[in-house]
Amino acid sequence: MNTLKDLHIGTKARIIKVGGNAVLKKRLLTMGVVPGTEVSVDNVAPLGDPIDVALKGFHLSLRKEEAELIDVEVL
Repeated sequence: MNTLKDLHIGTKARIIKVGGNAVLKKRLLTMGVVPGTEVSVDNVAPLGDPIDVALKGFHLSLRKEEAELIDVEVL
């Protein structure tokens, strides 16, 4: 299983599972990071943090630690 952190720029994927503690998981779900949603990696900072992803018509910047908690299926 891949995580969002493992994807390269331009890769599209579908969110399978969101992990982490209850507070972080709720925050990610509130921001639209929900299972079944398609995401694409638009940019990654030079040191790999943050990661810019596009989903549901908007961009979201995630830290590596957050992206590691999101299991995805590459499309």
